[in-house]
Amino acid sequence: MMATLTVWRFPTATGADEALDILKRLQRQELIKLQDGAVVSWPEGARKPRTRHLSDMTGMGALGGAFWGFLLGMIFFVPVLGMAVGAASGALGGHLANFGIDEAFIKQVREKVTPGTSALFALTTDAVLDRVRAEFEGWHAELVETNLSADEEARLREAFTEGG
Repeated sequence: MMATLTVWRFPTATGADEALDILKRLQRQELIKLQDGAVVSWPEGARKPRTRHLSDMTGMGALGGAFWGFLLGMIFFVPVLGMAVGAASGALGGHLANFGIDEAFIKQVREKVTPGTSALFALTTDAVLDRVRAEFEGWHAELVETNLSADEEARLREAFTEGG
């Protein structure tokens, strides 16, 4: 069972919240298992995005708020802090690479999720991909994904799982 970290990027600030309903339905139909997730919404004109951990949809073994705070902080807030934390962010980014989340993934998400857009971050397993993709047709959603090896996922869970 390999986990996939996907980011669905939507061209509106509310798209990710609306897409969440589809994800819930797909999960009820057992077409995907949501291990953990977060929603990022960036209204036009806001200095930074709003982030929300999907703790209500995930059970025991969820990575939890610490992981999402760390990942979303690396993507959206570190660049804002400037050069002083440049070296530290390089080290943190290197740390994420141990979990299968590399610099290229972070950079791609950072470039795509901008004011006026939103994103649904999902750590999933057992997805019936063609059925899941079909549900998002017509949403103008862009997909950014990275597959985590069993080892990477195990390291990620060891580092971040809450209440386990």
